[in-house]
Amino acid sequence: MKSLTYIFIFILGFNSGFAQEKELPKGFVYIKKRIPDIKIDIRYAGSNNFIGKPVNAYHKPVAIVTAQAATALEKAQKDLMIEGFCLKVFDAYRPQTAVNHFIEWAKKPEDTLTKGKFYPDIAKKNLFQLGYIATKSGHSRGSTIDLTVIDAETGKELDMGSGYDFFGDISNHSSDKITKEQKANRSLLKRIMIKNGFRPYPEEWWHYTLRNEPYPQTYFDFPVQ
Repeated sequence: MKSLTYIFIFILGFNSGFAQEKELPKGFVYIKKRIPDIKIDIRYAGSNNFIGKPVNAYHKPVAIVTAQAATALEKAQKDLMIEGFCLKVFDAYRPQTAVNHFIEWAKKPEDTLTKGKFYPDIAKKNLFQLGYIATKSGHSRGSTIDLTVIDAETGKELDMGSGYDFFGDISNHSSDKITKEQKANRSLLKRIMIKNGFRPYPEEWWHYTLRNEPYPQTYFDFPVQ
């Protein structure tokens, strides 16, 4: 009887794990599962972001994308590894609930806890008008990724001239406020991502979207967990 109990517990545990993997909608995958050697630093699951606290619907620091985006990203990672570098992901799929949290935050002018780090030269009230905060995000379609490049051996991020999610024109690809080395680092990421089917966003050096994204008109809202 005891052995039968152990077998039952084993099967139950196996099924539970299987069910947990099935929580993602069809067509979506965990980046780390597809690309084990990629680095993940999901800023919105913690407090190191422009809101200064975990963002709604980010329950775990995991990165999720469409299967098509993961395939293209895996190719980009392999190309970078050949050159001694590695990708580091800051954000991928973003629930609409999280976007709504950004909107709520932007409407509270008194909350400027992170202004010095993320938007020192911009009035918070102008973040909507300038396009830094929007009611819809390409991330919610599942094929947009925020990322950078790190040294594969040391894990150190390459100097891109501005931090991730810094609101200012220095974050633009065409910025003339960065050094030649910083521009070269951005160009490295841009070259690899374009080669593997992604298009850059001119205003943010870290932001790339799969050109042939599978859900171009669909904004998802399942949690990151």
